[in-house]
Amino acid sequence: MCGICGAFSASGPPPASPQVVARMQAQLVHRGPDDDGMFLDDRVGLGFRRLAIVDLDGGNQPISNEDGNLWLICNGEIFNAPSLRRQLIHKGHQFATGSDVEVILHLYEDHGEALLEQLNGQFAFALYDSHKKRLFCARDPFGVAPFFYTQVGKALVFASEIKAILTYPGVVREVDLTGLDQILSLPGLVSPRTMFKGIHSLPPGHKLVADGRGTRSSAYWDLDYPTSAAPAQRDETFATAVCEALANSVERRLMADVPVGSYLSGGLDSAFITALMADHSVDPLNSFSVSFDQPMFDEDKYQRLVADRTGSHHRRTLHPADHISAALRQSIWHAECPVKESYNTASLSLSAATRDAGVPVVLSGEGADELFAGYLGYRYDAFRAQRRQAAPCPAEAALRARAFGAADVFYEKNLLSHEAQRRNLYAAPLAGDLQQFCFSNTPLVDENKIQGRHVIHQRSYLDFKLRLGDHLLGDHGDRMLMANSVEGRFPFLDRDLVQLVTQIPPDQLLHGFEEKHVLKQAAIPHVPAEIIAREKFAFAAPGSAFLLLQDCPWITDLLSPATVRAQGYFDVAAVEALKQAALNEPALPSGGAPDDALLTVLSFGIFLDCFDMPLLGPGGA
Repeated sequence: MCGICGAFSASGPPPASPQVVARMQAQLVHRGPDDDGMFLDDRVGLGFRRLAIVDLDGGNQPISNEDGNLWLICNGEIFNAPSLRRQLIHKGHQFATGSDVEVILHLYEDHGEALLEQLNGQFAFALYDSHKKRLFCARDPFGVAPFFYTQVGKALVFASEIKAILTYPGVVREVDLTGLDQILSLPGLVSPRTMFKGIHSLPPGHKLVADGRGTRSSAYWDLDYPTSAAPAQRDETFATAVCEALANSVERRLMADVPVGSYLSGGLDSAFITALMADHSVDPLNSFSVSFDQPMFDEDKYQRLVADRTGSHHRRTLHPADHISAALRQSIWHAECPVKESYNTASLSLSAATRDAGVPVVLSGEGADELFAGYLGYRYDAFRAQRRQAAPCPAEAALRARAFGAADVFYEKNLLSHEAQRRNLYAAPLAGDLQQFCFSNTPLVDENKIQGRHVIHQRSYLDFKLRLGDHLLGDHGDRMLMANSVEGRFPFLDRDLVQLVTQIPPDQLLHGFEEKHVLKQAAIPHVPAEIIAREKFAFAAPGSAFLLLQDCPWITDLLSPATVRAQGYFDVAAVEALKQAALNEPALPSGGAPDDALLTVLSFGIFLDCFDMPLLGPGGA
């Protein structure tokens, strides 16, 4: 993974000078500390910061094709590049580097935008076609790699992180209230929304084209579950196929000219990946974990169990609760959004330790819960379906239909009652205008991929769209990894594996109300029985109550009535009530509750300060 940035305009003056591109690059040094590159002409300015993973000596970007009419910058990896490269060479294409992403240029020469159908990887790229005066951009199917963009006059401005876009002349900083409402209502932001009004996130599985006809984006891939059950097969058949596909995915993601390690959480997903890495004789096999000084959060026992079984060189990073407040501001700066949990600070500590150990690439287990029905919500859905619960009231049904594509879909919470809670939390002027920026005003997902599907598949689709792409892979994953120049790779998010699992009947994914049934069966020969039998343990870290009890002056100030009133986004009395409630339940972890609204208020205050955002209260903008 690297950092890309730039600007394009099909007409008018050049969209970027070397100085402008350099300023944007400077905001992405943490994403690419090893090298940089730049290309400019009268229509485009492209900037690149490199984290050297493949072809260490010759893989810097931008890269051009043989004729010099195509220029590419790409953040990410193309895991099936070796086979694509052989095919392209056979057709007569000439490669200038050993970089895996160069295949994109030559595929474009042969197939145009349809090249995306052939890529298996994690990527966000911008490809400039000087003959057609066109910029062609795309983001991988699951959203591992970020891509943000905005329009400034005639210029399309883009970057791997929003902080680079903010340096471009003419970009206005304004809070996107719908983005804030998404964070309060959902696991996190949902593309194309960001916390910055007018700055968009290209959704996973989407492409974007800018030329003389304007700028337009569209989907090129989406998760698509069948509308009827797959033919019955034996459990062993599914388990064998899943194990083989996952092993192939892990092998593809070992492609690197630098050391590759794994993150061990103590759960099934990361344990299985680490075990498969050991099967592929990764030497040395490095594994990393984070632990806490409070037993209720710590998983060290299970992490050690897997490390001993696989023979990995395991490093444990202690993240004491009193370190959270010190790292919170840094985590918000990199996430570029408020959060409702403090675990991102632990992720920062973990990536720092990984980088210090000289391992710039790690494999991790994200995506397994969404793919194999791993969250508790899948059980609840199955219980509700079995008991044939009464239909929601008309108002609730309307909200669900608008947000989730179907009136009978329940996701996380009752939307009607939660709307009342948010209205109480917002400052009076915003509360009165809530219907103008409410997160459910616009559809969040493609309703055609929800309707007619099994309830387990419905939740899986929603989890991929509302939880995984922009939150777990975004502010929680990519941004916390790349803050310390570490690339994350996710074997469960492989197009071949995902296509296989979508065809597994839902009653095998959640078999007898046992989550991840098929994955557990597949893991039996590879993973300790204690890990397979273990109940799901959600990522958790000390929440807002712990932060209040530390009595940090800056936290006290950010949550004070005077500061909350000056910010003008939240109601002072409501915030005071949240503070009192948190102090009455000081042991409650943020990861153990669906929402830590007070931590969202606190982190939003940090966000306003970090990015010099306008205030709405007395004396504000």
